[in-house]
Amino acid sequence: MTQRAFAITLKIPDNAAYTTLTTLQRLGLPVARVERSEIWVVEDGGGAEDFAARMERNETIFNGNKHRLTVLEAASPRAGETWIEEIGAHDRARERRYVGWRLLGNDGRPADADLLREAAARLLCNPAIEKAHIA
Repeated sequence: MTQRAFAITLKIPDNAAYTTLTTLQRLGLPVARVERSEIWVVEDGGGAEDFAARMERNETIFNGNKHRLTVLEAASPRAGETWIEEIGAHDRARERRYVGWRLLGNDGRPADADLLREAAARLLCNPAIEKAHIA
């Protein structure tokens, strides 16, 4: 079994990401764009070449009419991204699910770790029930 990760994003405008962007800006954080995704990390015994096709056929998590699927290179947050997990949700699960928040600064570059930590602490993560993962 191999651990594989993929992100599911909306093809249509994401109102939650827009609201998050405007809130972060009102909090004074230098963020120009926010991308939200549903991150899945799964154990997979199939071939890497058809992994995306198998995930796209899983109608419980993917709807081709409204979703876009991206296979990730690693099972960890990308540059400018934090993954938020519910505490205890993955204790015995064979698959893990996160909400991914990718922040881009005013210069168009992915946010640095300090900005991600501040955004997670001030808005993206409720530390009573969630944990933020930052690369």
